[in-house]
Amino acid sequence: MAQYAIVMLLAGIGIPILAALNAALGVRIGSPAAAATILFVVAFLCCVVVAIATGPSAFGRLQIAPKHLFLAGVLIAFYVLTITYIAPHFGVGNAVFFVLLGQLISAALIDHFGLFGARVSPLSATRALGIAVMATGVFITQKV
Repeated sequence: MAQYAIVMLLAGIGIPILAALNAALGVRIGSPAAAATILFVVAFLCCVVVAIATGPSAFGRLQIAPKHLFLAGVLIAFYVLTITYIAPHFGVGNAVFFVLLGQLISAALIDHFGLFGARVSPLSATRALGIAVMATGVFITQKV
């Protein structure tokens, strides 16, 4: 489990870096949408290489996957487009604060109800307090 935590910590570290880099690219080239497009092209190429290296047969099973699962692509496009546009105006820290707050809320709901096949982890009073403490901590870091 520790290796999963480390990998996800690194992914979390990358999110504000991604936001700052792509926001700067959007400002530099004058188009947040074009910057997001470039990000997705680079990400697409990286994912294709990893998919081919680790399990190319999965592409053949796409037709049997429930179509609502493809909405994840819409959500990542929404995130990248909005963070690329908003971060230069609102600040990377402020933008990521609200992203983190949204992640805490949606993660708690997904786990509580076991949505999308997630492992059920009920939202107890202790868990709710922990989420509130995390949200408060993130809020404090933006106010100091």
